[in-house]
Amino acid sequence: MKKLKERILKDGKSFDGGILKVDSFINHQIDPVLIKSVAMEFVRRFGNLPFTKIITIEASGIAPATMLGYLLEIPVVFVKKAAPKTMENMLVSSVYSYTKDRTYAICVSADFVTPADTFLFIDDFLANGNAALGVEDLVTQGGAKLLGMGFIIEKSFQKGGALLREMQHIQIESLVRVKKLSNDGIEFEED
Repeated sequence: MKKLKERILKDGKSFDGGILKVDSFINHQIDPVLIKSVAMEFVRRFGNLPFTKIITIEASGIAPATMLGYLLEIPVVFVKKAAPKTMENMLVSSVYSYTKDRTYAICVSADFVTPADTFLFIDDFLANGNAALGVEDLVTQGGAKLLGMGFIIEKSFQKGGALLREMQHIQIESLVRVKKLSNDGIEFEED
C-alpha cells in the first residue's frame, strides 16, 4: 500500500532494536481515513474467504478490525488482555509481548467463539507472531476456524511472518513489510 508506506515514512519513528513508532496515526492517535483505506485493502485481499466474524486483540487492532467489520457488516470480537470480573465461560491463552517484554494471559468469552464461527484475525503489527498464535489458540479452543490473518505492518526481519506462513491452512497478508528499522531510517520489502 503506497499510501501507508508514505505515511510511515512521513510520520513513523524508527529506533534501533526493531522498534517502529506509529502512534500518531495507527495505535494511539488514529487517522480514520487511513484506517478506512487499510480496511478496504483487507476487504480486497480477504474478500474471497467465507469468514463470519473478525477477531482482534486489544487495543491496537480494534480500530482496523472495527472499520473492516463495518465495511463487511459482520461482528468484531476482541480478545482482552485482562479478564473482566463479569466474563464467564472464558477461553484463555498466554502471549509474550515483545514491546512490553512480559508474558500475559489473554481471554475471550466462549459465547463469541463457537464451532459455528469462521474468523479473520486483524492486528496492527506482526513481529514474532506471539499475539497471532495466542489468538489462533483461543479460536481452536472454541472449536471455530481461523481462515486468515491480516496485519497492517509486518517486521519481516523478525520471525513471525515465516512462522505464521508455515500454517498453510491460514491465509496471511501484511499490507507493508518492513525489512530494516534503525536510527538511519525505514526500509521496506519490495512488493
